[in-house]
Amino acid sequence: MQKVAFFDIDGTLFRSSLLIELVEALINEGIFPVESRDVYLNERRAWLDREGTYDTYIAALIDAFLQHIKGVHYGTFADVGKRVVARHQKRVYRYTRDLIRELKHDGYFLIAISQSPKTVLDAFCKDYGFDKVYGRIYDIGPQDRFTGEVQDEHLIENKANIVDRVFQKHPELTRDGAVAVGDTDGDIPLLASVARPICFNPNAELYKYAKKAGWEVVVERKDVIYKL
Repeated sequence: MQKVAFFDIDGTLFRSSLLIELVEALINEGIFPVESRDVYLNERRAWLDREGTYDTYIAALIDAFLQHIKGVHYGTFADVGKRVVARHQKRVYRYTRDLIRELKHDGYFLIAISQSPKTVLDAFCKDYGFDKVYGRIYDIGPQDRFTGEVQDEHLIENKANIVDRVFQKHPELTRDGAVAVGDTDGDIPLLASVARPICFNPNAELYKYAKKAGWEVVVERKDVIYKL
């Protein structure tokens, strides 16, 4: 049976968030109004000033995306997504990039998981050899325009649900030796579902949990990789 590895993408492989870069591009190209930034600007500033949390910032960013994606043509959105991926494709962490190569070489089935839109996620993950990609899927209505609704939101909100779904749909995969890599406390259900959880550049809550649980903790800072 084939072993499997699960990777969070935003902040874990990609040195930013695909959703952040996508929303900014949609605004800069005039598809979303400039006022879209008002929805998340305060949360972004608070996070940069270390007075707020990243999760709060991302939640506000998702709100801005949902408010303004309705009515946007899929083709227009996909074109912007391609440009975002082309611009940021290689902006990844060395540790996770090299771990992906190592696990791929060892025959692992690689799965990417992200809160970013699946269309953009698919394009970003293609060059890294992922076998399966899970991201947010947004409904498309008449004339190929987004409705603003999200499909199977419960699944992507809890990554442990995705782990269970993977093993249900792929009986050829084994839980033995399964690996998962995440960077925030939102990834704890995912990490707790596998034999080898790796906390990469963890936030404070994940770090505290990882130390109690005895999980691997890895930090990449500039050109140095630390194992704590």
